[in-house]
Amino acid sequence: MTVQVKTSSSEYGIHIENGILAKTGEILASVLPHAKTFAIVSDKNVAPLYEQAVADAIADTFSNTISGSGINAAVISYTIPPGEKSKSAAQFFQLANWLAESQVTRTDAIIALGGGVVGDLAGFVAATYLRGIPFVQIPTTLLAMVDSSVGGKTAVDIPAGKNLVGAFFQPTAVICDPYALKTLPAEIFADGMAEVIKHGMIRSSNLLGELQSPNVNLAELIAANVKIKRDIVQLDEFDTGERQLLNFGHTIGHAIENLSGFEVSHGRAVAIGMHMVTRAAVKKGVCPPECLTILEELLAKFELPRETNFPAEKIFTAALTDKKRTADTITEVIPVAPGVCELKKIPVGELMEWIG
Repeated sequence: MTVQVKTSSSEYGIHIENGILAKTGEILASVLPHAKTFAIVSDKNVAPLYEQAVADAIADTFSNTISGSGINAAVISYTIPPGEKSKSAAQFFQLANWLAESQVTRTDAIIALGGGVVGDLAGFVAATYLRGIPFVQIPTTLLAMVDSSVGGKTAVDIPAGKNLVGAFFQPTAVICDPYALKTLPAEIFADGMAEVIKHGMIRSSNLLGELQSPNVNLAELIAANVKIKRDIVQLDEFDTGERQLLNFGHTIGHAIENLSGFEVSHGRAVAIGMHMVTRAAVKKGVCPPECLTILEELLAKFELPRETNFPAEKIFTAALTDKKRTADTITEVIPVAPGVCELKKIPVGELMEWIG
């Protein structure tokens, strides 16, 4: 199935199908028929699994005549160490310099093959190298498929915080192959389920119900989540209003990630953040206890944490660099009913009341 995304700058398809990696060349030929070089960016865990299959699919298609051009595309590759620490300024400049040395031009393309780190880094380089070249997302984790590959947010981290340097830059296409999830370690799959639960909490009580059922169809689950995020992104492409709902659990979650030196993964940190905020909302009487019960049951089902050993004071201090902060206020996402969250702008000092 294909989910179409329309933004102010572009329109692109998110293609979801078991085994679709074999059709990568066909999809690229339809959206980038004149590209002569495809630069695959991946990490050392993903590249051995899928890079050759993607490269072969591109070569097989582009070795034939595309739109009468007779182009034979070259596929080159760049591999980064796995993990959040690769989403750095140093890695950004190394990748950009490699593209220049490889003579990649504005009509060529970057392919982000991997999880959220690869997608964020490659996307930010694509947004800035030569002031913008096409890029394609091929996410290989559940988290990237349902969240980070959709909507055009790209970024790198700096010592002061996560995703503080970045750009909005939409991909040319997104290719999601649920078969790739078969090679995911259980804990990495669970990270993605944290974002799935988040989508249910902010927008869909039906999704929350589906997650409570014993069997879930992965392709349908991915499509349902992509549609939720697509709908929000189309309403608020540049994150000035409703799109901030997607940050449910993220203010606290990013703080926990930073405090742990990124030893606590993104999904687990967000799970803790969602639980803290929902528990506080129940205590304040703005959210029914049912919300917390549903969230706790789903976190337990997918083996996601609810608590952290970091003290509230340290989380608060780390959260002060959050990009959702404006002067002396910060926008927090507050659950008010199953499948419904609201944005609440609060004084920075009151953030402590939502941590603990």
